[in-house]
Amino acid sequence: MKLILLLIGIFFCSISIFFSIIYLNLLTIGYSFFEYVKFINTRLECLLFYVGVLFILISLERKIKNEFLLRNKTKF
Repeated sequence: MKLILLLIGIFFCSISIFFSIIYLNLLTIGYSFFEYVKFINTRLECLLFYVGVLFILISLERKIKNEFLLRNKTKF
């Protein structure tokens, strides 16, 4: 499950970065940088970046089993 979530997150991030690079052509036709950022923040395919990062963070989360035993384990 975590591997699938990781792959989907990477896929979403790569699609959104691809479209962000494609939309850089707007700067050559007269858009300012702030207009470009505003445009990018309204496009669905570019907002997938945030969803992809969220999926990656969820998939990389680890839970420690027997946390109490691991913290209080001492050697004599």
